[in-house]
Amino acid sequence: MKISKKDVLLYAITDRQWLNGRTLASQVEEVLKNGATFLQLREKHIGHDELVKEALVIKEIAARYSVPFVIDDDVYAAKEADADGVHIGQSDNNYKMAREILGSDKIIGMTAHNLKEAIAAQNAGADYIGTGAVFTTSTKKDTIPLTMEALKNITDNITIPIVAIGGINHDNILQLKGLGVDGVAVISALFAQENVGEATHTLLNLCKEIVDVVHI
Repeated sequence: MKISKKDVLLYAITDRQWLNGRTLASQVEEVLKNGATFLQLREKHIGHDELVKEALVIKEIAARYSVPFVIDDDVYAAKEADADGVHIGQSDNNYKMAREILGSDKIIGMTAHNLKEAIAAQNAGADYIGTGAVFTTSTKKDTIPLTMEALKNITDNITIPIVAIGGINHDNILQLKGLGVDGVAVISALFAQENVGEATHTLLNLCKEIVDVVHI
């Protein structure tokens, strides 16, 4: 499964800390039903076996909405659950190993914090890049925000899909307009909201405002 730029328009990343009595599956259903175009299962605090079990449930929901589904970091979980792919960071399992494990038809996304890393990821064969943090984020405490100038430099020099990530919400997303990103990746802007579906629908429309119409 390969992806296009329109597939990453609204890239949803899960986080169970905001379930508030709801199931992750029900939240994912609401997010996808209301227009999210890509889904990443990101669960840093559960074991491998539980991650695979959760992935098998989430995978079926994503398939119903024809949304690409990847797992964060754990290449072996992605393999066992037969997810659409994996997202790896610069310090996670390297691209070559992930590709050998998953095969040529799976999606491999990579994190890039600057142009050098973005070029390296593209040259390695990554299917898309997640770059940031574009704003201060509560999810990762040690991140240094990427300047808008640096982000534009990345989008000007990279041809594979580029997703901006880090602290993006309904209030600041329009600051990314005209910078050449193909979409945004968000966690709390969706999963921490009281009405997950409504938050998704609203954010999707804002995403369309910041992305060139040719990519939609």
